[in-house]
Amino acid sequence: MALNCRAMFSLRRGTASGVVVCLMTAALALANSARAGPPFVTDDPEPVEFKHWEVNYGVTKTWRSQSASVGLPSVDINYGVAPDVQLHVQPRYSIESTTTTKARGIDDTEIGVKYRFFNWEQGDTSVMLGIYPLFQIGTGDKTLGQDRGRGKTFLPLWIQRNSQKWTLYGGTGYRINPGAGNKNSVYAGATALYQMTGSLHLGAEVFHESPDAIDSKGTAGFNLGGIYNLGKDYNVLFSVGKGVTNVASTNQLSVYVALQVLR
Repeated sequence: MALNCRAMFSLRRGTASGVVVCLMTAALALANSARAGPPFVTDDPEPVEFKHWEVNYGVTKTWRSQSASVGLPSVDINYGVAPDVQLHVQPRYSIESTTTTKARGIDDTEIGVKYRFFNWEQGDTSVMLGIYPLFQIGTGDKTLGQDRGRGKTFLPLWIQRNSQKWTLYGGTGYRINPGAGNKNSVYAGATALYQMTGSLHLGAEVFHESPDAIDSKGTAGFNLGGIYNLGKDYNVLFSVGKGVTNVASTNQLSVYVALQVLR
């Protein structure tokens, strides 16, 4: 697959479509084939290794008082295109339901580039810093919600510290949310992971985001989860969480389960 993708990049060099097509093709191929970040909302500055792939085949669901959202599937595709640089694309098929209606279809597609610009290591301790600008392409079906089909941008700065069995990471980001009645918001989050056994990491995160619309309130929440290693190239990612503010309208309960494939 790496040879095919290099050929595709050479044919489409310098085009965003070439990157997306290559990543999507690889995701299908990797169906037959533990890092930080997923299964949590807060991300990290550590990129996929150069010339390696990471694909997370996930299912998500969030319950609210009068509605629910499902991502089935949500495919998180990442490729180490250069040392310290990772390309990312995340297509998603969503279902939005209320007590009286149900809509389903292709959701907005997330693309991004992670760049680790600082990496210090000494013994079993390391500290790294990175940026990870993300952009949502407006591919979403409007029946899923009026916020679909509209581009959004997220500009975060992430920091991570690894020491013995602990992995700590988090940071803050600025979200550009265009559209009538909307406003830009600030996100902040922190995650701690601990290596319980050779195969199991368990952890938790807390996060907060300021209001993203003129008539809305900020949101805050937490997740508990972990990573279980199935073998050399396979991990199971899992988390469960809920909101702590505006719970009924934002997040009474949310779950995430994914198979992570590394190549």
